[in-house]
Amino acid sequence: MGDILQEIYSSLRNNKLRTALTGFAVSWGIFLLICLLGTGNGLMNAFQGSTSTYVSNSMAVFGGQTSKPANGYKEGRWIRLDEGDIAITKSKEFADNIDVVAPVSSSFGATLVLGQKTISGILRGVYPEYADIEKVIIKEGRFINPLDMAEKRKVAVINTRQDKELGGNSLGKWISAGSFSVLVVGIYQTDESDFDSSVYMPYSTIRAIYTQGDKINRLYFTFSGINGLKESKAFEERYGTAIKKYHEAAPDDENAIWIWNRYSENIQMNQASNILQIALWILGLLTLVSGIVGVSNIMLISVKERTREFGIRKAIGAKPKNILGLIIAESVTITAIFGYLGMVLGMVACEVLDKTVGQKAVDIGFTSLKMLENPSVGLDVAFEATLLLIIAGTIAGLAPALKASRVRPIEALNAD
Repeated sequence: MGDILQEIYSSLRNNKLRTALTGFAVSWGIFLLICLLGTGNGLMNAFQGSTSTYVSNSMAVFGGQTSKPANGYKEGRWIRLDEGDIAITKSKEFADNIDVVAPVSSSFGATLVLGQKTISGILRGVYPEYADIEKVIIKEGRFINPLDMAEKRKVAVINTRQDKELGGNSLGKWISAGSFSVLVVGIYQTDESDFDSSVYMPYSTIRAIYTQGDKINRLYFTFSGINGLKESKAFEERYGTAIKKYHEAAPDDENAIWIWNRYSENIQMNQASNILQIALWILGLLTLVSGIVGVSNIMLISVKERTREFGIRKAIGAKPKNILGLIIAESVTITAIFGYLGMVLGMVACEVLDKTVGQKAVDIGFTSLKMLENPSVGLDVAFEATLLLIIAGTIAGLAPALKASRVRPIEALNAD
């Protein structure tokens, strides 16, 4: 074994340029594969991170602007949701599917003051169930509860950024919110890059303070008993038709009511994720193939250059399997060393992406979205890809090895 390793080392040392070029092709292939898979994972993690802030089997309903005339109304009419929409959502027509309903009142800007600290906030009246649907993570205190709703309490839940800007100890204190004061009963978690400035209060309290009739801002609900994209789309259309009928809009007017079907979106995102992963694997494997072809070509050249050497080996008693093993060992050594080097560099590149691009967020209006989220590849995937490369390198060296093992001593000694 030691003799074989010494011979491999001698061969690689005597052909430094050839070895370096072959190694670069191998390393570059695995490096690109790791980078492609890591970037793909980062993109999907970023998108899935944006969807992890709400329950997937839920829908959000917003009013829109009609684009078609209907029932004596011209197009261009703005539709605002109201408590009639809540009644329709809770009606027997949809009782078999809709579970939890959580409307949000109209939003009102307010200046929050605690001592000498002043910040801006958006007051939103919500139901207690809102926290479960939107996955509001309470860091300290609690969220709005049924007793707050029943007694129309002036309580509020602010986020961690707002708490920090107010001095970092606002829980349990009264803060001014314009013409009235509210007691901070909870602090919910938010990312530093998140531009959300929502201050949650009981739905009943907001409606009692601000006279808005029966109008609401938007409506959330969860559902069950719906499986697959087809059923989800059918339910969305049936529900949307009922809401449009209530507001006397055309049934086929897609702009009158906007429904954010998160269940369908989640299915489509998973499908897109699978397609992206397959595409990245294909691109990465094609890149690997170029490195493997390089290894095969180099081994063929090596065999041709060493034909006389192999003839002498056979003349003094070397068996074909010894020649075969030597060439394959050399091929495996090149692919293994440079393959693992490319793997390590690829994982380092993913870490660099995470520390640079991964820390940047894009403001998309109502929230911010990270460009990349944890763009990495698991060690198992990285080792499997490298092992695949080594196996391919072994196969690539097999043809040249077989050619070398079949060389006749007399022909080899007479070769130029």
